[in-house]
Amino acid sequence: MARQLAIGSVRLSTSLPRIVAAGGERELDALVAATDADLVELRADLFDDPRPASIVAALERLRTAGRPVILTVRAAAEGGRPLPDAVRRDLYRAGLVHADAIDVEIASTALASELVAQAHAAGRTVLLSSHATEGTPPVDALLPLVDRAEAMGADVTKLAATAHDLEDVRTMLAVTLAARHRGVVTVSMGPAGALARVLLPAAGSLLAYGHVGNPTAPGQLTVTELAALVRRFFSFASS
Repeated sequence: MARQLAIGSVRLSTSLPRIVAAGGERELDALVAATDADLVELRADLFDDPRPASIVAALERLRTAGRPVILTVRAAAEGGRPLPDAVRRDLYRAGLVHADAIDVEIASTALASELVAQAHAAGRTVLLSSHATEGTPPVDALLPLVDRAEAMGADVTKLAATAHDLEDVRTMLAVTLAARHRGVVTVSMGPAGALARVLLPAAGSLLAYGHVGNPTAPGQLTVTELAALVRRFFSFASS
């Protein structure tokens, strides 16, 4: 990475992955209590009735725990609950000043272009992401997404893909190694991707996502499991 990346007070490093506890409305209590996590991701699309006021209240509650918060309103095409873009825009706008970072899909071009400028003006970190829910595209299809995200203003590019076998995990490993100095997060989803939850951070992925009750992606480990693995396998690493 050419510059030091951070989300709130948490510096990001290719030497030691930061653990993200991810969840929605039903996991709020567990997210607040997730002491093994470095960061929290609030999935606003997982609220039963997501409204700006309820998202702001949830963000304010999460901030009392002292961990930086990523706000995500995931598009249905990439694994989220169906919400009109106008609703997603309103939720991001309302929550932006109460979050430390936002995560928006690369494919949500119009929404992302609007939010990137607003987030940077507010001093927030921008993650632009892509989620291939059916399988893992080849390396030469994934790496250009990093170029595209950077051109759109991403501070961090997140690439997630469903892994059907170890060859898919190897593909994501190759992508991670090729882009590790460019500020990337890589995730292999699904049962075959469980190994990748530690393997990809070892190759340079900045974040490792875990759940606190209900997985927000297939194959996700609990935050407690993930933290134990990070302590075991990254004990030599400096932050």
